[in-house]
Amino acid sequence: MNNMTGSEVRVATSVGATSSPFWSTGIDKLKAYVPGEQPQTDGWVKLNTNECPYPPSPLALAAIREATSDKLRLYPDPNGTALKGAIAKQFGLGVDHVFLGNGSDEVLGHAFLGLLKHELPILYPDVSYSFYPVYCGLYGIGFQQLPLNADFCVDVADYAQPNGGIVLPNPNAPTGVALTLDQLRSLLQANRQSVVLIDEAYVDFGAESAAVLIPEFNNLLVVHTLSKSRALAGLRVGFALGHPTLIEALARVKDSFNSYPLDRLALAGAQAAIEDQAYLQQITAAVIRSRDWLVAELGKLGFATLPSSANFIFTRHASRPAAELMAALREQKILVRHFAQPRIANHLRISIGTQTECELLVQALQRILTAQPDHTQKVSA
Repeated sequence: MNNMTGSEVRVATSVGATSSPFWSTGIDKLKAYVPGEQPQTDGWVKLNTNECPYPPSPLALAAIREATSDKLRLYPDPNGTALKGAIAKQFGLGVDHVFLGNGSDEVLGHAFLGLLKHELPILYPDVSYSFYPVYCGLYGIGFQQLPLNADFCVDVADYAQPNGGIVLPNPNAPTGVALTLDQLRSLLQANRQSVVLIDEAYVDFGAESAAVLIPEFNNLLVVHTLSKSRALAGLRVGFALGHPTLIEALARVKDSFNSYPLDRLALAGAQAAIEDQAYLQQITAAVIRSRDWLVAELGKLGFATLPSSANFIFTRHASRPAAELMAALREQKILVRHFAQPRIANHLRISIGTQTECELLVQALQRILTAQPDHTQKVSA
């Protein structure tokens, strides 16, 4: 992810190592998003991609099985009417306030093209979801990255400046730190002339959804995914909530690209998952308990962890480099995520697994830290 501070404004580009005369103009300059490692063998403790450690709702699995019939020869509902209805009901909004996409990444991509491509640059944090600069590079959107403060928090006052739109993950990724509704309301009030996109991929693990502010602000777009708290990363379903005029822009982009982004199985499983609120509360509560336990145990081992409202933590050891710890964990078949970029190069992002997986992680770190005593100077922030 590119990092910029101050008044720098750029369009994300990166010269690729290879090219071809058959490529369209500009393709060689794209810097694509790099997903977390997906191991191809068994036996790994996978804490690197923020997937839910628990299975999907039994009701969702039953709905998918029921939808697996000879009707798969027919196209799915291009509007996803039933799923939109379930989402609208859940958030107390109208169906015309809901947009569906093939995972929240597709929804975000449509929003960047349909709502955020203007003369002025868009604003987002310098430490944030690394897909944002990818969209800017793909669509030729100018952007400015605003630094998080010393505590890795967003200062909403920094965003009270002319802009072509604002994009904030809440909770932020990879830090896990969340803004309050009052802070988001202040941000929206100061930016009524541009779209404010709140990316709530992790909101169900301890933050407040900005969706309740939609009736008050017609420039607010809230994006959700079913990959995290609904345990459906393999199904690829995301949605956006916002004023109908914003939703219409997304629909125009979608229907100019793919009128059928969600298949019959995804529509059925997603609807059942949205409606099963009891199961959502059960698995998110389990993740939160393990998160709190893990933070406490890591503290005993010399780690300092940011306050997280997500299904992952962002942590650093007082004296051991993050890259070294990540490599040592990988040797023990435990995957965590490391971002080799300014400000956060000594942090690890660790997804919250089952309680057993969290305990295996702590045991592995105890072995690593004991086997290799610290003889280095304290690692700087």
